[in-house]
Amino acid sequence: MSATRSAALPSAPPRETRSLTEEAPGRLLPATDAPVLVAHRGASGYRPEHTLPAYELAARMGADYLSVDVTVTRDGQLVARHECELSATTDVASRPEHAGRRALHKVDGYLVRGWFVEHLTLEQVRALRVVERYPHLRHGSVAYNGLLAVPTLGEVLGLRRRLADQLGRPLGVLLQLRSPGHLVEQGLDPVCRLVELLRADGLDRPDAPVVVVSDDLRTLERVRGLGCRVPLHLRVQVGEHRAALRDLAASARIVTGLQPDKQLVRPRRLDGTLGAPTGLVQDAHAAGLVVIPWVFRAENAFLPEELRRGEDDSRLGRAADEIRAFLAAGVDGFCTDHTDRGVLARRAGEFD
Repeated sequence: MSATRSAALPSAPPRETRSLTEEAPGRLLPATDAPVLVAHRGASGYRPEHTLPAYELAARMGADYLSVDVTVTRDGQLVARHECELSATTDVASRPEHAGRRALHKVDGYLVRGWFVEHLTLEQVRALRVVERYPHLRHGSVAYNGLLAVPTLGEVLGLRRRLADQLGRPLGVLLQLRSPGHLVEQGLDPVCRLVELLRADGLDRPDAPVVVVSDDLRTLERVRGLGCRVPLHLRVQVGEHRAALRDLAASARIVTGLQPDKQLVRPRRLDGTLGAPTGLVQDAHAAGLVVIPWVFRAENAFLPEELRRGEDDSRLGRAADEIRAFLAAGVDGFCTDHTDRGVLARRAGEFD
């Protein structure tokens, strides 16, 4: 084994006295000094993403928040999908009734060919069945192909409420509006519908277990302009939102947190190993913003070189150690496909 693969990463230091709930903006869960554990699309390392079983498993494993991407059907109903194109995560391509609906659209600056949720009614979307996005890596999840439906956001919010009652603890949701500009171009308005749904569920309040997320500042300003009072976070990819990152104090007038690609917090070196912190966390904290990077995955294919186990890309490596390295950099939480690895990472001195 090479020297880089055997290198150890620092364990997360004890958290300082600053409480996320009491002092950080947005009243994030949990009401302790522990970093926030966000289940990325549910426990998507073990169940097909954005399905009710994936969300439930994540909650029972110990997630504080469920990360739910939101898009909208032709008849204006909000559903949980990562992108508006459906062929990567459903069986729509094998459905003869939808063969003529394949189309080419420009989405977020990219040309995308496929089947789009905004071309289908809720009834048509509900007739589809979910498939695993990474079948070559997540063999156990493939067993659920064809068994699960695409949930509505209303169903997800209902599940959140039931699980919080059953588990006897707070359980939140991070609701990310996907490709809002593209949907508006299609004559749909997911922002108004989302605000209406939150109000109907009693979740439009500053202390609600909800955060609305977008990579579009104008969309977040519109959410606030509609009078919605939940915390707002800006999702940041590498190379984007340079102005917002240069002037974090100005960003803090709109949002209460950043959700950056983890490369913006600790980038990879050219040899694939994990690099040093960039200083983004400290700068964001100085502006009063919380930082929750994404996305941590446990398969070797996604891990830094020194944290992989063996050569098989689908084998689970030292994911908890990677998360701990980011906790040591001071992040306020993290977003992971593998909730159980996240739970281990928060327990100082334990290893996966």
